Amino acid sequence: MMLFTQAMGLPVITADEAEPLGRVEALTIDARSRSIACLRLSGAPKHATAVAWNAVEAVGRDAVIVRSRTAADPGQSGFPVHREALGHRILTEHGAAHGTVKDIAFDPATGEVRTLYTAFGDIPGDRLLGLGSYAVVVGA
Repeated sequence: MMLFTQAMGLPVITADEAEPLGRVEALTIDARSRSIACLRLSGAPKHATAVAWNAVEAVGRDAVIVRSRTAADPGQSGFPVHREALGHRILTEHGAAHGTVKDIAFDPATGEVRTLYTAFGDIPGDRLLGLGSYAVVVGA
């Protein structure tokens, strides 16, 4: 497992030429599949601003390796709109508050969201139902 907070700021480099593409600025979650859809990059002036998760070869403690310059413009590639989950409130499907998201654990091989960590306790990733600008919604 890896945490979102551990992935933030990691350099993103290509496997074929070891070319730096930027750093992980954010991870965009696709709530339908309960997995990471793409990496949002910062510091990538000559490259696109996002890399699809299926282009990721490996995520380690020191870097993220992608197959090649398989980066795409998030506005045109079908990536979900980025909604920040960290720090946002959590509501159950019945509207009950469950604190805020402190961190998120994901499988670095598949991008699957495994656990949402809150001050009120851990929530399994398979309970994730939605992610919007107001809240993260989870099944009760």
